[in-house]
Amino acid sequence: MQENSNTHASLDAAQQRKGRMIFLLLAIFFTVPLVVVVAMIKFDWRPSGKSYGQLIQPPVSIASTTHWVTDNQQAAPAFWQDKWNIVLIAGECDARCMQRLYDLRQVYVSLYKDMIRVQRVLITQQADTQQIRERYPDLLIINGESEQVAALGRMLSGGGQNTLAAQRVYFIDPLGNVMMQYDLEQEAKWIRKDLMKLLKASWAG
Repeated sequence: MQENSNTHASLDAAQQRKGRMIFLLLAIFFTVPLVVVVAMIKFDWRPSGKSYGQLIQPPVSIASTTHWVTDNQQAAPAFWQDKWNIVLIAGECDARCMQRLYDLRQVYVSLYKDMIRVQRVLITQQADTQQIRERYPDLLIINGESEQVAALGRMLSGGGQNTLAAQRVYFIDPLGNVMMQYDLEQEAKWIRKDLMKLLKASWAG
């Protein structure tokens, strides 16, 4: 009888130790994230994610601007809205520009289900864009008056840069804000990586 009592007491003690251990693990599980959040707020610390493009500073908004698309069709301000825009600017679409358009199309196709959230735009002073349109029928082309295109290029870059010759790529968000720029040497895979992060983090578009 005494032996049975000792056995029950040992089992009860083991269960109590097990219960305390589970409680301790649960306390750690729920408390540690709270401590981390409090520390982040107190010390204003935020984890930094690497991006490969250059952030546009100061911010530029083209949400209210109107531009000419093709010879006779005008693009309303809503042209920039509701979708993410991958924009390439080139005075004349030479071999480098055509290669870049190909790269951006590959980026676009690789988005799969997110393709519907993105549109590709070429801004150029080139008058004859028939060959480009035949090769990329889903590409939106702005090729209005030369000075208008140049002014748009200066607006996107923040001014003072020869954007037409540099052939940079820009991200414009669905609210018409110019966010990022990429120079001609930036590989398409890194442009895609940044775009995927933006699409994943954004509710818009």
